[in-house]
Amino acid sequence: MSVKCISVLLLLLQLNCYFGSGSCGKVLVWPMEYSHEVTVLRSSASVVINPNNESGIKFETFPTSPTKDEMETFAMYWINQLLYKVSLGRYWEHFTVMENFILKLSDINENICKDVVLNKKLMAKLQESRFDVILADPVSPGGELLPELLKIPLVYSLRGFPGYILQKHGGGLLLPPSYVPVIMSGLSSQMTFMERVKNMICVLYFDFWFPRFNEKRWDQFYSEVLGRPVTFSELMGKADMWLIRSYWDLEFPRCFDFVGGLHCKPAKPLPKEMEAFVQSSGEEGVVVFSLGSMVSNLTEERTNVIASALAQLPQKVRNKPGTLGSNTRLYKWIPQNDLLGHPKTKAFITHGGANGVFEAIYHGIPMVGIPLFGDQLDNIVYLKAKGAAVKLDWKTMSSADLLNALKTLMSILFSYKEHVMMLSRIHHDQPMKPLDRAVFWIEFVMHHKGAKHLRVAAHDLTWFQYYSLDVIGFLLACVTITTYLVMKCCLLVYQNVVIGKKKKGD
Repeated sequence: MSVKCISVLLLLLQLNCYFGSGSCGKVLVWPMEYSHEVTVLRSSASVVINPNNESGIKFETFPTSPTKDEMETFAMYWINQLLYKVSLGRYWEHFTVMENFILKLSDINENICKDVVLNKKLMAKLQESRFDVILADPVSPGGELLPELLKIPLVYSLRGFPGYILQKHGGGLLLPPSYVPVIMSGLSSQMTFMERVKNMICVLYFDFWFPRFNEKRWDQFYSEVLGRPVTFSELMGKADMWLIRSYWDLEFPRCFDFVGGLHCKPAKPLPKEMEAFVQSSGEEGVVVFSLGSMVSNLTEERTNVIASALAQLPQKVRNKPGTLGSNTRLYKWIPQNDLLGHPKTKAFITHGGANGVFEAIYHGIPMVGIPLFGDQLDNIVYLKAKGAAVKLDWKTMSSADLLNALKTLMSILFSYKEHVMMLSRIHHDQPMKPLDRAVFWIEFVMHHKGAKHLRVAAHDLTWFQYYSLDVIGFLLACVTITTYLVMKCCLLVYQNVVIGKKKKGD
């Protein structure tokens, strides 16, 4: 077994150990012959995978129309072509061979995929096994069909594909050609003008010419199996996660990491007086209201609008700032995180500041958002789109609007609580806490005396270089000049040949 196979086998063993430790999850791996992957579904023609290994992974071998000898012959032929018949420096020759290889590989994978989905006994066994997820490599198409048939999620594991075609069009990965060299271009992130021209030409070639397998045949096959019109790209775009088998020690960097909610933490006990007030709310619970530390001078009209709405709630209200109602307790400062984490807290009226938003997500509290300025509008719009908040306009909202928003938020007919709890579970389901991750990166920069190896090449480009405007202008100029010269030559030929003959005839 090759070293690359062993590295992927270790990944699967880790999954096997994890799911075997009480999680009771099942992973189905789509066969990925010659993509250096160990598989669970193994074709009878498999050359790389030995089902007799002692890895502890279960292999399900199924019969296929290609034989093992045919697969070995196919592999050796293309390896010899790439090793001895083609020079990497001759791009168009190399690309042409890769085009043919991809199309031939597509045909083989199509036959293997048909052997799987048309095998009723195998499909019945897979259905009965009730897998939780499918792990596949998009370089070996077919893995995107099984999730549709088995109704389970799909995770892709990919090292690379010519021109980043699959990552870009299937996964939506952003790869600006001004500083991200396309795979097979032989370029680095530090490109001269002519190298960026070359990179752009490669991008155009791969995006508009290089085949993503034999897509028309895959479209037809998938449509026939599923009984509805569907495309290969459509199914690939449904993947729930893409795991790119690379890292910044090799790749050219995009030096960002997301550490939102790094200040969030479990709630601590409230002060005695505050706890007594919260407990007095009974089953109705409390609503936390805060417009942040920067807002303290509300107009009388806006204050009355808020106070009138809060006074009509059955819940107790902790208000900051505002006026005191019969069910409202006013504080100059509140332990916001501890209140949001209290089991009796039902809703949070917020201006949409990042700290409060992440604390509410952390504790699973739905929100009424009243954005005032800065990033607050975007924060609330994002939460509204995710079904975790109701948005109101600060200047135009009435008492009835605020009251109805709170009633909607806490109504069992709506799923705001369910949605924000889903966001909370997502936030908590991280291998490292955001604060730990932030500390790691800070210490990482300290240990290495900076992080120059993570510096994005975009910093060295002007705005027109970043958007490749100079490259586009150069290519358009080339096309224009070429078109002009061709037309000029045609005109000269017409004048000398056609018109010249007419003059001689006269």
